[in-house]
Amino acid sequence: MTSLVPRSPYTDDELKTLYPPTLELQLVQVLLRHGERSPVSARFQNAGLPAFWPYCSAVRQMKSAVLDRHHNQFTTMEWKRRLETFGSSDEPVLAAGPAGELDGVCEMGMLTDKGRETTFDLGTRLRELYVERLRFLPPVLLDAEAMYLRATPIPRALDSVQETFTGLYPAHTRAPAFPAPAILTRAPGDETLFPNDSNCRRFAALSRAFAQRAADRWNDTEEMAYLTRLWGKWMPEDAPRVAVDSRPRLSGIMDTINSTLAHGPSTRLPKEFYDPKGREIIEKIGVEEWFAGYKESREYRALGIGGLLGDVVGRMVGSAERSTADGGYEVAKKLESSTLKEGKGATPVRFGLSGCHDTTLAAVLASLGAYEGNKWPPYTSHIAIEMFRKAGDPSQQGNPAGTKSSWFGSWGSSTKPGNPPSGTIGRKRSEELSPAERAKLQDYYVRLRFNDEVVTVPGCRAPGKHLEGDESFCTLDAFKAIVDKFVPNNWRQECRANIKGPVFPSKPEPAGY
Repeated sequence: MTSLVPRSPYTDDELKTLYPPTLELQLVQVLLRHGERSPVSARFQNAGLPAFWPYCSAVRQMKSAVLDRHHNQFTTMEWKRRLETFGSSDEPVLAAGPAGELDGVCEMGMLTDKGRETTFDLGTRLRELYVERLRFLPPVLLDAEAMYLRATPIPRALDSVQETFTGLYPAHTRAPAFPAPAILTRAPGDETLFPNDSNCRRFAALSRAFAQRAADRWNDTEEMAYLTRLWGKWMPEDAPRVAVDSRPRLSGIMDTINSTLAHGPSTRLPKEFYDPKGREIIEKIGVEEWFAGYKESREYRALGIGGLLGDVVGRMVGSAERSTADGGYEVAKKLESSTLKEGKGATPVRFGLSGCHDTTLAAVLASLGAYEGNKWPPYTSHIAIEMFRKAGDPSQQGNPAGTKSSWFGSWGSSTKPGNPPSGTIGRKRSEELSPAERAKLQDYYVRLRFNDEVVTVPGCRAPGKHLEGDESFCTLDAFKAIVDKFVPNNWRQECRANIKGPVFPSKPEPAGY
């Protein structure tokens, strides 16, 4: 529920099993939950918990780009941020930590020093695996054109991507003239890297309905009464009962418990909040409230996470097609037709890193029927979505990271910066693919690892849908077909449609098939 305890590195025998010589790794896409953070809201000050936490040293050394009009160029302004809040009479006062700290004070939901450490360490572990042991990525990075980097608009996600990238490629492993890498973000209204109920009205209606169902199921149970006995004395006087929909909500209580457990003793709750049975109950109910919809409803999957998984599959198909739909058109420096005529191309994307949230990871796993154990994803959890090709076919050999590729056949001379290549099949429904198009997916396999543990998609267990002898290696064809069933045709349009329609499916719609 709180900080991740990474498993030990793979042994040599484990590595041989996980990465068999019959397959060659071609594309890795990592979805990572941000690191440890302060609570998203100030809660339980009546229990002695400070509202403001002094764990964010980054705000002591901020840097911003400013335009110097005297020289007509950008320079860097260094500054430190102090946080202001309301005083007892609404007068402005400086926010202070538990020992009176004025600098290094976190905003609500901000990545803390601990979160920076754990995300950097994740990058170090990724380097150990993909650079040092598998030699999939180069030891020294000349540029980042083989890297697809993205983050949600929430600052802790961007900070976590930057920390993880720095752990993967520390400064001494980047070329002296290493150019600034591109990190992709979206406007909040376009964001699908997390379940976006704030900008998808239909999904908001679905999530509210499933949350209410959880409240109806659990609020009057002995389990909830047990939580009230533990924590009720710190709930509001006019509503001392703990409930799924109490104030604070049950999930909000869990958020504060997890955040405090991840940090120092000066920001801890009373010992009753860490009761093992209570934590087990709150996690079980929280998982049902937030994630049961992905397991039960195709529409819930489509609007909550279908857009993201459609993008993920689209990049895998683009990589198999040898086109810049692998993410290359979004990060390459030059894709102009003149560049193509000169025989110069973009580097194939080999590695993706997307900074997101617990709700992203659980939604992906649950929507694929692979949410095993039903545990809330801890801070700095990650899913590695790996695509392999059969080894030994010269026509299918990819280029080492950092080298240029001539994949122009599928681009066409009309490719322009910011526009995807035409004629790709990544977003074309599986049932609509021609035999020639389906043949492009043959001999490719997809495997998921969640926090370095392999998970298996149930729909891939059928004969012919996985690598012989290992059900965790799903064929790209089968994986795409499973995901295609809940990729929205037009996410924004579907978010505005059927707002008051039925919220629960009339018949079972199990995930992962």
